[in-house]
Order: sequence, then structure tokens, then C-alpha cells
Amino acid sequence: MATSTLLIVILVLLLIGAAPAWPYSRSWGYYPSGFLGLVLLIVLLLFLTGRL
Repeated sequence: MATSTLLIVILVLLLIGAAPAWPYSRSWGYYPSGFLGLVLLIVLLLFLTGRL
């Protein structure tokens, strides 16, 4: 239980950190945060179904 909670917290922090906030990363669009959001969604679904 503690490992999965830690994994979710790390993924949330990565999702926040991937937002294009600096001038050089604005041309990236939302691809980094979109990918991490998808990974977070999959992990959350696995957590809720009890498979994680």
C-alpha cells in the first residue's frame, strides 16, 4: 500500500513538473504532461481495481 501511494505521489509531481512553463519548453506543447497524465491515469485505474 505504501509503495503504490509513493508511486502516485511521484507521478503527480512529475506531471506538475512537465508543464511547459519556461520559454524554451513552450514549443513542446502539452506532450510531456499529456504522456505523464496518461501514465498517472493508468496507475490510478490499476490502484482502484486492486491490481497494483
